[in-house]
Amino acid sequence: MEGLKRVAVICVLRNGSNFLLLKRFKEPNKDTYVPVGGKVDAFENPYDAAIREVWEEAGIQLPAMRFCGTLVETSPVKYNWMSFIYEAEIEVFEPPICNEGILEWHNFEHLESFPTPKTDFFIYDYILQKKHFAFNAIYDEEVKLLFMNEEMENKVVFEQ
Repeated sequence: MEGLKRVAVICVLRNGSNFLLLKRFKEPNKDTYVPVGGKVDAFENPYDAAIREVWEEAGIQLPAMRFCGTLVETSPVKYNWMSFIYEAEIEVFEPPICNEGILEWHNFEHLESFPTPKTDFFIYDYILQKKHFAFNAIYDEEVKLLFMNEEMENKVVFEQ
């Protein structure tokens, strides 16, 4: 049903302030740099989905991941997501070939210089500060971010 939230996981893999990001081959977020992740399968919980997605996209079998927060994205079109966000501190390694896109390491200080979803910068910032979060993002009909708040602190983090 159009407008119904799709459930996904976002898996932030990092080494200090260096993040392993995927330059996506397809929509959503085609040609932008995002963490690995994907949809939660039927009968699967978000934690297991995060472990599976890291294995499928980055070739890493993680023993555990840390839950960081949520991102709810709402638009008047098909782009409507409820994402559970996990992170893991990992060693730097040569990224494998991935059928979803090109995996590359990038430092947090440089993330604003290339295309990433606006929401992701706030996710990385909160993770680096070791703060849990509940982000709520509102988009227009062209999926342009209009507003984003962090509900645990009752704080607006972005407003167009």
